[in-house]
Order: sequence, then structure tokens, then C-alpha cells
Amino acid sequence: MSDDQSLALRLAGFATETKPSTIPSVALERAKMSLASTVASTAMGQNIASARIIRDLDLANGGTPDATIWFVGKKLPVAAAARVNAIASDAAASDDSDLRSIAHIGTIVSTTSVALGEKLGSGGLDILAAMVVGYEIAGRIDEALTPGRMQRGFHGSVSTVFGGTVAAGRLLGLSTQQMAHAIALAATSIGGMAISADTSCGREYHAGCSAAAGLQAALAAQAGFEGELGVLDKPRGFLSAMGGQALEDITRDLGASWDIVTDMAIKLMPGAHPFHATAEAASDAARLGHVDPNEVEAITISSSVQWTKFKGEPHPRNLVDAAHSLYYFVAASIVDGRFSWEHMDPQKMADPVIAALQDKVAFDPNPTPLPDRFPHRHGGTVIIKMKNGKEYRSTCKAPRGSGPRGVEWSDVEAKYRALVPLCGLPGERIEASLALIKGFESGHPSARLTSLISLA
Repeated sequence: MSDDQSLALRLAGFATETKPSTIPSVALERAKMSLASTVASTAMGQNIASARIIRDLDLANGGTPDATIWFVGKKLPVAAAARVNAIASDAAASDDSDLRSIAHIGTIVSTTSVALGEKLGSGGLDILAAMVVGYEIAGRIDEALTPGRMQRGFHGSVSTVFGGTVAAGRLLGLSTQQMAHAIALAATSIGGMAISADTSCGREYHAGCSAAAGLQAALAAQAGFEGELGVLDKPRGFLSAMGGQALEDITRDLGASWDIVTDMAIKLMPGAHPFHATAEAASDAARLGHVDPNEVEAITISSSVQWTKFKGEPHPRNLVDAAHSLYYFVAASIVDGRFSWEHMDPQKMADPVIAALQDKVAFDPNPTPLPDRFPHRHGGTVIIKMKNGKEYRSTCKAPRGSGPRGVEWSDVEAKYRALVPLCGLPGERIEASLALIKGFESGHPSARLTSLISLA
């Protein structure tokens, strides 16, 4: 393609021309892991009020029964089903995210691809390839926006929408021109304010909007709707408005490596992903010193996330606040030896021992300077000072389940088996659905999966 083509067209060419056979097996495997993680997080989020509200609204609206609401079994039009499932996954604060920008791309490519795959009867390999390529386009665009969009107050949903659009466009068989218009429409379809995501259930509302808008853009382009193909790169366009930088990197060496391998991180604990490495450092330091929480004098955190001033407040009392409190993550990790799913329970948040340690947390006034512009990528250090003067320190650069450390099926399976039972699914169907996801490239698996995880 010539350099004078619009960015939307160049990305569309890659999105439509990449064959599943050229995608490395590790990338396809990570797509399966992302799907398993998304299903598990959806099970945890099903009964959260925000997820119930949107589900009930969409069920009341009705429409063509194209795709299944996970763990409910009722069907909705494809975009509505993707929206409902994405909201439930994101509501639990347990879906995967990207190390560069903490955008939840996996939730969007999983929910849109499975919903549309169910409607179309798509093959499993095609669905996985759509997820990988959709993740790649969304990840590259969001990398260019980091940290500009956050500084301007925009949430990652402004980029995850491209993942849903591209994944859907591949499954629909869009031409390069149609895919370019779908990308252009996605760019002008989505919003999402960062402050809302940090402090309210607006976070999961963003996810639902991203999934639905992404699918709608692809469907509209298939029907002949056209957008402004220069919307990404022209003055007053998307990248300009969002503070994009290093724009040449968006298309540099496309296909040479895959973001779903290098930068996707499966959450093996709930809450804000930038805190996970620091929580691991806290639990490691506590184990190193066989720390008695009652003998702790002070706790110092030195974390790359400090450069964003994103650390929340101590003493959370609900899921949203707990998911965004680095004080709580670190204190709970020291007391309980880990931060895990039970720490989203208000009873655990009220634990007096964890509460006491939160009051002893202080932050390094001079954290290590960032080596690049990605503040969520570099982990943290925790120093525990005891009343007897001893200190125990540990550093974690990247959390378990992330690209730099590798993602293991044993960790994904443990997450699946911990969270999916929360919605009441029988054990044999938990195992059958997990086995189906692990072999998702075979046959036409979407309808079978949604049937296995249906309680209807």
C-alpha cells in the first residue's frame, strides 16, 4: 500500500489480508486464554447491579434473537448481546487488560467475536484470528494514545472499540474498503471519561458501549455506510483530538509481533491492573520476612503508577473503590499473603487488621523515573519496616499472567474454576466449557459454548 493512503485504509488492509495460517500459534492460544478469562469475569459480574440493569433494559427492548447472554441463556440482537456480556465482564473488575494502557481489549474482542460467531456459525479458528487481529489494531492505536488520552481525560474504551470493529469486520468478510469505513465509523462512535471509570460503574458502561458500537460500525459498513477515511490522521481527527504520538509506530512492522502476546495481561487477581505487580511485591516481602502484621511499623510503596497519581484512597467499602485502592491491595497482600477474588467482598474490606495496615502506607516521594511513556508497564517495590527495625523489600516488574512473564494455562484454569461457579453453573459444565475453549479452533464452537454456560 502507498504511504499516501489514509491510516484507516492501511490498517484495514492488514486486518482483511492477514490469514489465520500466518498468525503464530502462541497468539491464537492467548486469544483462547483471553476468552476463558472473559467468561470467568462475566460469571463474577452477572449479579452486580450495573450488569443487571443493562441486561434487563435490553431484554425488555427485545429484538431478533441472534446471540446468547452468557449464564442467562436468553437471546438478543447481536450488538445487544455483546454489550450485555461485556458489561458483566467489566463490572467484576476481573477482565484482562493491556500493560501499556490498561485498556480492556480482551473483553471487547471476546464478547463481540463470540456473539457474532454464534449468529453467523463462524469457525473457531476464524473467531480466534479475528480476536488476535482486532486486539492488534486496538492495541496499536491505544499505544499511540498513551499517555495522551488519559491526560485529556479519556478512558480506554475510545480504543477498545477498534478491537470489536475489526474482529466483527473479519467475521463478516468485509472488503478492505468496507473495513476502512468500519474503522472510520468506530473512531467517531465512542466516548468514555476516565474519571467516570475510576470512581463509578461508568467503567463497565464504557465496555458495553465499546462492544455494541464496534459491532454496529462493522455492520453499518457492510451495509454500505461510509465514513471519513481520514478521520484517524487528519487535523482535528481522532489521533489529534486524543493526543496521539509516535504515529508512525501504528503501522510499523505489522505482523512481526502480536500485542496479544507481548502486552496482554490476564488478571489473576481483581481490580486495577497497574496495582497487581505492586501487590505481588507486597506479598513476596511479607513472606520473605514471615511478617506479623501487628509488628509492622511502616510500609513504603515505590511504584511506576505514582507517575499517573493513580492510587485511590485507603479503606474502600465497595467494589469500585477497592478495585482502585493501592493502599488496600498492598495491605491485604501483606496480611493474607495474596490479593484475590475474595478481597472484593465488603466483609473482607472491613477486616480490622487490613485496615490498620492501610494507615501505615506511605509513598516514595522520589519513585524511579519511567524508562518510557508507559507508566502502567513497570511494576513496583514494597518495603516493610518492622517495629524491631528490620526491613523487608521486594520488587515485581510485571504481574503473573502478563506477556513479559508468560501466561500459563494452569493460572487461567484456576481463575475459571474459581469464578464460574459463582453463577451456579454445575461442575461438569464448567469443565466441559473450559475444555471447549481450550480447543476452540475446532469446528463452529460459539453456539456450543453459550449453550454450555447457559443456566436457562
